[in-house]
Amino acid sequence: MDTSEQANDEAQATPSLTLAAIEGLAGIAPEDWNGIANPPGAEYDPFLSWNFLQALEESGCVGGESGWAPHHLLARDAAGALKGALPLYLKFHSQGEYVFDHGWAESFEQAGGRYYPKLLTAIPFSPVTGRRILATDHAVRRALVTGMTEAARQWGVSSWHVNFPTPAEWSELGEAGLLQRIDRQFIWSNRGYASYDDFLGALSSRKRKALRNERASAQAGLEIEHLTGPDLKPEHWDVFFACYQDTGARKWGRPYLNREFFELIHQRMADQVLLVLAKKDGRHIAAALNFIGSNALYGRYWGLLEEHPHLHFELCYHQAIDVAIRLGLDRVEAGAQGEHKLARGYRPQPVYSAHWIAHEGFRHAVADYLERERPAVLADIALLDAESPYKICD
Repeated sequence: MDTSEQANDEAQATPSLTLAAIEGLAGIAPEDWNGIANPPGAEYDPFLSWNFLQALEESGCVGGESGWAPHHLLARDAAGALKGALPLYLKFHSQGEYVFDHGWAESFEQAGGRYYPKLLTAIPFSPVTGRRILATDHAVRRALVTGMTEAARQWGVSSWHVNFPTPAEWSELGEAGLLQRIDRQFIWSNRGYASYDDFLGALSSRKRKALRNERASAQAGLEIEHLTGPDLKPEHWDVFFACYQDTGARKWGRPYLNREFFELIHQRMADQVLLVLAKKDGRHIAAALNFIGSNALYGRYWGLLEEHPHLHFELCYHQAIDVAIRLGLDRVEAGAQGEHKLARGYRPQPVYSAHWIAHEGFRHAVADYLERERPAVLADIALLDAESPYKICD
């Protein structure tokens, strides 16, 4: 599949732009990528940084035989300056995405079509909402989306998917003709709480008592450590990785990430990482990994080496709220799914994806499905939120 030239026709709205795909971020300077991925004045997103995305590539978690082939689309002006980009992967399966299209793939292939490979704009293995069209200029953004759909046609893929864009991008992609999908996640929002006890004060008395009892049970006999920056040592990552492998093997059969990836993250992004460890009788028994953005704490992976009551809830949800309040962060995004988060103050909120499908008949079928799915998801969100532990839900 030729990815060396994508230009001219895709950028007619801005003739000075040239679009081209690169097969890996090693081919672009970190400062150039970061300048458009996390521009000054924008919310800092650790998952869009060159350090994070290139670590996935360098460690082999994407690329090679992983089924994730990097094909990042770049927009440059006549002088060669980078003006915009789309994180982009050629996918040969639908694993590690958290927007589930397995049913679409099965239906299309049963009808005689070929669903894979497809194209995906997303953060691998990370169901986090964030910018996906990396440009501030409207003309560049339009050229990237138009150029991407044209490239998808030229490459002969079945579809292009954009997972977890911002709400504004979701609307923008819908206006460009992509099909719009809604899902839900449970997200904790900081309403200016001064402490965890202040947060508990916003809950009904019964729920407040239940969480206090849960935390007391979880913390009994344990020491909880928060480690970031220079306090993180290789031995801490060794503990975390052992925990991650145990949980990953049970959830997915094979964990997506390897030890080299976490070593690169340690070298490059220690200040953007928070590792929460539980120690019992001098031994670490569990760990939870978070990434720190400018406005959010992102809970990503956790695992344990020894069972302990309510430890998952403590390390992944309660400790995350504690940290978010202390750092003055707006929210905690604790990952996909998990209705058990509701009782712990995480409220259901819509998250988004957008989908371009080449085959006209199949596109109509998916569009019809999404027309029926969207109101059902929104109704589910409203129903779940009515069970929120808060005294008053606005």
